[in-house]
Amino acid sequence: MKESVSIFSGEAKPLELITDEEMSALMVAIKNRYGLDFTNYEKASLKRGVNRLMMKHRMDSSLDLWGRILKDHDFFMSAIDDLLVNLTELFRNPDVWIKLRDEILERFKGESLKIWHAGCSTGEEVYTMAIVLEEKGLLGRTKIAASDLSTKALKKARDGEYSLEVIKPYLTPFLKFFPDRKLEDYFEFHDRHAAIKSHYKRNVTFERHNLVHDPVTGEYDIIFCRNVMIYFDEQLKLKVLNLFYKSLKPNGYLIIGYYDIMPDSGKLLFQVEDIRTRVYRKKEVKGSIQKPKFEKR
Repeated sequence: MKESVSIFSGEAKPLELITDEEMSALMVAIKNRYGLDFTNYEKASLKRGVNRLMMKHRMDSSLDLWGRILKDHDFFMSAIDDLLVNLTELFRNPDVWIKLRDEILERFKGESLKIWHAGCSTGEEVYTMAIVLEEKGLLGRTKIAASDLSTKALKKARDGEYSLEVIKPYLTPFLKFFPDRKLEDYFEFHDRHAAIKSHYKRNVTFERHNLVHDPVTGEYDIIFCRNVMIYFDEQLKLKVLNLFYKSLKPNGYLIIGYYDIMPDSGKLLFQVEDIRTRVYRKKEVKGSIQKPKFEKR
């Protein structure tokens, strides 16, 4: 794989292996071939993913990637993980989970709950929520839906098994939430991996879902979509926020990632509950509101 050297740092860095024009054409071809629409994903992030994929498979030309993606379905499905970086950890950003435990879940005592983790990746966030729900006595009364575009990530999430190398960094945020507990209270440890205890999976349904165009049935009390919208342009962000608005119960909560930015148009649909932890609440709109409009693609 060819490399270029920065005159400022002297460090080798990969060449850009695909032009903007080639990438745009490839995204259109993917949409036509697989029905997956990446055309409104944030272009710089998506381009980094394409370059990462080409470097991984030692491709020197976009033509190599084009042919492989469009002819090999299995290759493309596995390539999704390279195109979209999965950002998730157990008890990631502990302040969010403390906010949930101490304030938000207090409002659901004695009630049944429905929660959707949109873009759940490999499942650490889902199991974090299950642990928090158990702590509040709500786990048995909660149905959790977890979805992602990546079949590979979903399989790992369903298995609930993580290598010890992956688990080790989770200890610091875990102890901020549970200073007097051990990971062994929630995971079964083996020689090379740790598996979430089975009762945390009991009320969880994992399903492949594309936020860009797949429908959603039912209404939820809480929706998580953390560090997913950073890959979307403004048009796609608003489309997804509109989907979340329709999928939330009155006064339902939307929790986004620390790196996600709520667009101004999204503030017509959601009000800030706590800006520090990126918790929003569905607005109750009186009268009529101009709903976001989207072009048919």
